Amino acid sequence: MLAILSVSYGSPLLVVVGMKPIQDALGVDRSVVALAGSLVWVGTGAGGIVMGWLADRVGIRRTVVIGTCMIACGLALSSVGAAWALFVGHGLMVGLLGNGGVYPPLLVYVSRWFERRRGAAIALISSGQYVAGVVWPFFLERGFSLLGWQPVMLIYAALVLVLILPATRLLKPPPPFPEALPGAKGQSPRHGQSFLRPNVMQALICIAAFCCCIPMAVPSAHIVAFCGDIGIAPTHGAAMLSLMLGCAFLSRQAWGALADRIGGLRTVMAGSACQAVAITGFLLTQDEAGLFAVAAAFGLGFSGIIPSYSVAIRDHFKPAEASWRMPLTLFTAMSGMAFGSWLAGALYDRFGYYAPAFGTGVAFNVANLLLVGFILLSLRRREAPAA
Repeated sequence: MLAILSVSYGSPLLVVVGMKPIQDALGVDRSVVALAGSLVWVGTGAGGIVMGWLADRVGIRRTVVIGTCMIACGLALSSVGAAWALFVGHGLMVGLLGNGGVYPPLLVYVSRWFERRRGAAIALISSGQYVAGVVWPFFLERGFSLLGWQPVMLIYAALVLVLILPATRLLKPPPPFPEALPGAKGQSPRHGQSFLRPNVMQALICIAAFCCCIPMAVPSAHIVAFCGDIGIAPTHGAAMLSLMLGCAFLSRQAWGALADRIGGLRTVMAGSACQAVAITGFLLTQDEAGLFAVAAAFGLGFSGIIPSYSVAIRDHFKPAEASWRMPLTLFTAMSGMAFGSWLAGALYDRFGYYAPAFGTGVAFNVANLLLVGFILLSLRRREAPAA
């Protein structure tokens, strides 16, 4: 599963690494290219809700095969060289039907295999995004320089088919849902129960996920273009992206272990606080060495947030509801990634530099901390009478 996601998550990086050459070739604003990348995140989240339901009925293997073929077709369509093809190829095919059929269903799938060390397992599997970020940017940047962005998209489409389809044969049917743990309405007592109604709590978690992913998206989607704007070589910008995602991969395992000990929501709070400090660093320096340090710190901080939301869903809701609650949370989180990526491009087009985008990211990060803090307070209040 880690190998599958390491390849499938290379597909959104084509727009991230190639943002400037694609913009120049199409003759459009940067926000237009950023929007295509944003649609991948929205599509992945929305598609995960449908594909999670489909995986319960036709099996995880068939769902991932469908998603893999759609990613390849979407990249092939995007290589046509028109803005509409980029939007349809990335939003509908790479996102909605492609990664939507791969990432969310696999996350639900692995959560059904683990109870005691669920956080570590989810963290490891979802680290495929960061393995992709370490491995692919260098090769994509070299390919863009030597061949152009359109041939590289076609080549990567072929790699997706060749590398993922054989790996799907290793996916076995998941175990049955475990018995509901004792507690109110099947919730786990391990990390507390909330005075909030389940769907109200779900809504607050979704809003919090949306807010925290806006600042997460700004460096993740624009760091290569940001470096190019301030005179840093594209190869160094790609290396900075790889460093950021490499640090995220290493630290995500620690965040997963922490989630097993203190719960998903508390881990979200800790990771979001670290992210807020790190993204502020992008406002304080444009020195290349300093940006490498900030990028590394950002990767160490933000990496545990998204898997911890999935752990939180399993901590506080019925196991049988995971197939729709987890994809719904991922949908709102990825919508935040999409909005943040597009907003950063729009603010760049408006002001001509990225400082307003980073500042806006800090504001949304503070909103996330307030929301998660309120949810945690609701848990403590429910626990208090029993103390």
